[in-house]
Amino acid sequence: MLDKLNSIEARYSQIEARLGVAETYDDPELVARLNKEQAELQPLVETFRTYQKTLDTKAQAEEMTSDPELKELAQEEYQQALDDLHRLEHELQILLLPRDPNDGKNVIVEIRAGVGGEEAALFAHSLFRMYVMYAESKGWHAEMDSASETELGGIKEIVFTVEGNGAWSRFKFESGVHRVQRVPETESGGRVHTSTVTVAVLPEMETADIQLNPADIEMQVFRSSGAGGQHVNKTSSAVRLIHKPTGTVVECQQERSQFQNRDKAMRILASRLYEAEQEKISSEYTQQRRSQVGSGMRNERIRTYNFPQGRVTDHRIGLTLYKIDQVMDGELDEIIDALAADHQADLLKSAR
Repeated sequence: MLDKLNSIEARYSQIEARLGVAETYDDPELVARLNKEQAELQPLVETFRTYQKTLDTKAQAEEMTSDPELKELAQEEYQQALDDLHRLEHELQILLLPRDPNDGKNVIVEIRAGVGGEEAALFAHSLFRMYVMYAESKGWHAEMDSASETELGGIKEIVFTVEGNGAWSRFKFESGVHRVQRVPETESGGRVHTSTVTVAVLPEMETADIQLNPADIEMQVFRSSGAGGQHVNKTSSAVRLIHKPTGTVVECQQERSQFQNRDKAMRILASRLYEAEQEKISSEYTQQRRSQVGSGMRNERIRTYNFPQGRVTDHRIGLTLYKIDQVMDGELDEIIDALAADHQADLLKSAR
């Protein structure tokens, strides 16, 4: 491990030196590329340098134990350095794990009402609000791509994009069936109903990332529906793309121009085809898709939101929080941090 870390630190120092030269010669493209690589290596290099300093502290404390007057203080410093080294070694192991190449990408989130009728649709709307608030708390931008709403304000299906560096690294843990237990507003008897909503999260791919044959794509245009004033009734700006080889259908109607809707629809299509290709490569297409969103049945849940008890339980890691109001207002970091830590532990186990 030390050889690898020394090699990475040497590369980091090389980047620092090259950045000074690149800025002198006014090469913005090279500067941007080096800055990106430097930012990716920085957490690892800084942790390694702290580790090296701690090794020196440990060695100095060990020498001082031979001095009777300093022995007690030296032993304390030695033990502290030892504890710090164990912690830093663990951090370095995690930082050395293979990085998900999509972690820096934007995400496309698809939410669909599952079992539970109108109550499921209303909860789908609540989840959409929760994710938008979470994105805003991170300084990211959430933008709706298409939606199918119910008369009572619920959502049958919604597709939206979250733009921001690192969005995939956080949102990727949200894929699956989300179960809600609460008393619906329409329930006069006060009985608790159980409903489900499915969430699928895809990394947003640029069309250049996927080979798309224009001959395989049929484009249809239609008038936008929903809010938007007279504009939506007069122009056919909404776009529907049909990928004929796979039957994949994508719609986008939120932008005011047909060109913008087509561009966004192409990126969503590329993301869905990328996901399908990744699943095909791993020979688990059906199983992986089902493991991500399931069929929407109540027993296929990854998380339960129990309103009468005020709790949220993530069943993958057995985490329960009694702060449902805060979670529904977008405070998801405690859950996602725990899921990310569990994921890292699995990777470490596999690496060993």
